[in-house]
Amino acid sequence: MFGLVFGTVIGMIPGLGPNLGMAVVLPLTVQIEGIAAILLLVSIYSGAMYGGSVAAILINAPGTAAAAATTFDGYPMSRKGRARDALSISAISSAFGGAFTIVILIFLSPVLVFIVLLFGSPEYFLIAVLGLALITIVSEGSMVKGLTAGSFGLLLTSIGLPVMTAEPRYTFGYFTLYNGISFVVALIGVFAIGEMVKLANEQGVIAQSDVEVEGSLRSGAKEVLKNPVTTIKSALIGGLIGAIPGAGASISNFISYGEAMRASDAEDGFGEGNPKGVIASEAANNGTVSGSLIPTLSFGIPGSGSMAVLLGGLLMHGIRPGPDLFTTNLYVTQSIFLALLVGNLVILVAGLLLFTRAGIITRIDTTYIIPIVICFAVLGSYGLRNNWFDVISVFAFGVLGYYMSKHDYSIIALVLGIVLGTIVEENLYRSMQLSGEVPVFLTRPLSMLLIVAILVILLGPVIKNRWGGQKGTT
Repeated sequence: MFGLVFGTVIGMIPGLGPNLGMAVVLPLTVQIEGIAAILLLVSIYSGAMYGGSVAAILINAPGTAAAAATTFDGYPMSRKGRARDALSISAISSAFGGAFTIVILIFLSPVLVFIVLLFGSPEYFLIAVLGLALITIVSEGSMVKGLTAGSFGLLLTSIGLPVMTAEPRYTFGYFTLYNGISFVVALIGVFAIGEMVKLANEQGVIAQSDVEVEGSLRSGAKEVLKNPVTTIKSALIGGLIGAIPGAGASISNFISYGEAMRASDAEDGFGEGNPKGVIASEAANNGTVSGSLIPTLSFGIPGSGSMAVLLGGLLMHGIRPGPDLFTTNLYVTQSIFLALLVGNLVILVAGLLLFTRAGIITRIDTTYIIPIVICFAVLGSYGLRNNWFDVISVFAFGVLGYYMSKHDYSIIALVLGIVLGTIVEENLYRSMQLSGEVPVFLTRPLSMLLIVAILVILLGPVIKNRWGGQKGTT
């Protein structure tokens, strides 16, 4: 309970997130029994995954990278006076996505271990490319502007000291640029600071002046029940991507959101307050929590910063990751899964009874909200690496996000480029080292399957439009 509450609060503050929350608590678990300490850390992680959506929905500031896609439709719902609907949808879909994937893992975890072993650098590279291919789906308006924004995001990830060659690029002699530009800083800037600049120009309150704040727990629950396919599919996407080391919720929420857009009608209006967008993102990011435990517990390979902290907790308490956690010491793994299952029920109850009442924030004058959000953004960005360059960067990205929004450039495409750029580059480099005369991507069945999926995403809209045009002519 403490872990869930603490994690939710940490997740609601832009820039902090589960990594910091777990790292702060880790040394304090020395006096706690091993399994209890691990349950505490995992609960902080799960709570933070949900907590990030609250800030994303209410003030367009994703508390964690896992809630970035939630802003696309969650915040527009708040602007339309449907904050309570959006918050209840978030709580229900998060709880369901987490619980659904955990139940699957409890029964299938031994099999999933072998599936994870099939993934290597070529597959990681292609999954990241699959995410980039979604730019063609999620970019509203001009495709040229969407590709431009995505390419700019990719270029930003080339700044710093790459792990492959250790040769500084575009640092201009500044040591602070050796670590590159943090994608969390970029998220806080383009979403939180950019939106605060926009609100400062409008004045008034977040909910537009010509709408009434409405919505209820019942209407939010109805939206989730009306879209069972989106909910289940998003949870599965989150679980599968979470099981791939190096992927995580920062990728799964975008891929799930893009798949929801691809599978929906063009008239659904994603990005304008579509509940499906909130469902897709939130079911995926909490589904990722349980999936990310597979490589960490099976091989000791952390799939994210949060899992790296959890791995440290496991080793600190004498619990060694490996096949034993799925055979002789299965009770440890099952304890973690069952704790997460109970935790998702707590998220559901707390989210519906407590956090849905936070919708009142959308009726508070932005004169009070803007300075508070900016303060949290500055504290969060500085706390990431104790680096003042990150604070400067967050304001630079805020100005960039404001003008991109003003001139109809896709912020989603920019974020996809920034989040996936490093993953693409590192795994492409490793894959090319593995290649002989024939590219490694053409010699592995799973790689071929992913290439087909990428081609379907890229060519699907073109074929659909041509087929529709031919049928219309007939």
